[in-house]
Amino acid sequence: MEFRDYYKTLGVERNASEADIKSAYRRLARKHHPDVNPNNKEAEATFKQINEAYQVLSDPDKRKKYDLLGADWERGAPEEEMRRRYAWQGAGAGPGGGPETGAGDFSDFFESFFGRSGAGMGAGRTAGGFSGFNYRPEPERAPDMEVEVAVSLEEAMHGTKRRLDLIAQDECDQCNGSGMILKEERSGNKRVIRTAQECPKCGGRGVIENRRKIEVTIPAGVVEGTRMRLAGQGGRAPRKELNGDLFVVVHLEPHRVFTVSGRDLRCQLPVWDYEAVLGASVTVPTLDGRLSLSVPAGSQTGRVMRLKGRGLPGRAKEPAGDLLYELKVMAPTDLTADERKLMEEIADKRNTRHAPDPRAELLRG
Repeated sequence: MEFRDYYKTLGVERNASEADIKSAYRRLARKHHPDVNPNNKEAEATFKQINEAYQVLSDPDKRKKYDLLGADWERGAPEEEMRRRYAWQGAGAGPGGGPETGAGDFSDFFESFFGRSGAGMGAGRTAGGFSGFNYRPEPERAPDMEVEVAVSLEEAMHGTKRRLDLIAQDECDQCNGSGMILKEERSGNKRVIRTAQECPKCGGRGVIENRRKIEVTIPAGVVEGTRMRLAGQGGRAPRKELNGDLFVVVHLEPHRVFTVSGRDLRCQLPVWDYEAVLGASVTVPTLDGRLSLSVPAGSQTGRVMRLKGRGLPGRAKEPAGDLLYELKVMAPTDLTADERKLMEEIADKRNTRHAPDPRAELLRG
């Protein structure tokens, strides 16, 4: 029988993640799309095969059935009938077992799907068919999980903890993730499968939903997009070493004072015109409190004052960020009569000595 390997069609491994499958599909679909290959029947046929493979492998339930039944996963006969047929053929020919089968289809199907030397599988031929097959699905690694958490800049500065409420897709512990309950008998030195039934606990899906809570430590110095791996904290498998991993992606919450660029923190710092003219010591905010910053005399709007290493802490070999204050010179709007008179005197004196026009560059030419 012909067997179309959907994994081979998309060019991915059998244990490929959903993201890998989607990425491979998009890449191949762009390459073979009929709009890109007009009047190309071969490209059109390939495009249809790519879509067929993606429709199956991108659907967890369909993929599970395909992984179990291969080419026959959706072939006309109901699922229970397929199981009975496979169980009967696996039980072999002989009295009470139905007519003998040829040495072709059943063996070819399982050998093409599970591999001729697949782990835990063997077949014994009789003159007219099979005395039985020994299929014991190899436990697979449980899926990884990914969650997103939002932290404040203060928490990113000092570190924090989060208690996560997870809904995990764990492998069913009743069928070990196969979706099937197999009944076996010993035949000589082999265990032979006689019947296969849908697992009542997971409904044949091989996975069950479990809710669990986990406390995560978020270290100081995380930045936007930091991705932390917690080994073995993802989906659960029958064996601990096959547990999936949990990936925690950190996002930084907006701050009312600071904006973030990597590990640097930036603040728009208003100063009065006379502070900028004469120079001043002003109180400024930090994530740790307040400090005093010296504004040099003659400072202009846009000047940046940098405090080295006072941004978000470094991690591993990455240095700490800087804290930057960008000056914004402000003119007072609530002058008293005396203050206004002083400002007018300053203006008169500057006009008398022909002070440079700040708009001269704009008016040149």
